[in-house]
Amino acid sequence: MPTRDSLQLTGGMLQMGARVLLVPGFIIAIAIMLKGYADIGDGFSAGVIAALVVIVQGLAFGAEELERIAVARLAPLLGFIGLGLAYALAFVPVLFGYPILTHFPRMNEHAEHFGPLEFITPVLFDVAVFLVVYGFCVGAMMAVSRAEVRHQRLIRRARQRAGSRGGDAV
Repeated sequence: MPTRDSLQLTGGMLQMGARVLLVPGFIIAIAIMLKGYADIGDGFSAGVIAALVVIVQGLAFGAEELERIAVARLAPLLGFIGLGLAYALAFVPVLFGYPILTHFPRMNEHAEHFGPLEFITPVLFDVAVFLVVYGFCVGAMMAVSRAEVRHQRLIRRARQRAGSRGGDAV
C-alpha cells in the first residue's frame, strides 16, 4: 500500500475509479452472494470481490485512508463473526440429534421467502463464508500495510537522526 508521501505516484484516474467502484462493487458482491437463491449462492467469490474493492481503495489512497474506512477497519471482527456463524451452522444441529451441517427447513418443508430469496440455512452459510473471506483478505492486506507504514516511519526517523548528527544518511 502506498503511504501518504508516495501518493503523488498514483494517478487521479486510479483514485477516481476506486471511489466510483466502491458502492457498485459491494452491490455486485451481495448480488453474487445471494443470486436470488434460485441458484446456489457464492459467498467465497462475493467475499473476494468485496475485499478487492476495499483493497483498491487502499492502493489508490494509501494505508492511512484505508484505516479510516469503517468496513476495512472492522474486517478482522467481521471475519471472526463469520467463523462463529459457520461453526454454529455446522454444529448446532448436532446438539439436537441431527447430522453435522443439516440444513433447515428440511426437505419438503415450507421455507419463508422474500422475493426470490429463501430463508434457509445455506443462505446463512454463504453469508458466513463471505464474512470469513472478506475479513481474512482485507485484514491481511491491512496488516501488511500497517507493517509497511511502520517500516517507512522507522526509516524516516533513522534518516532524521543521522542528518541531525551530521552522519551519513541511511
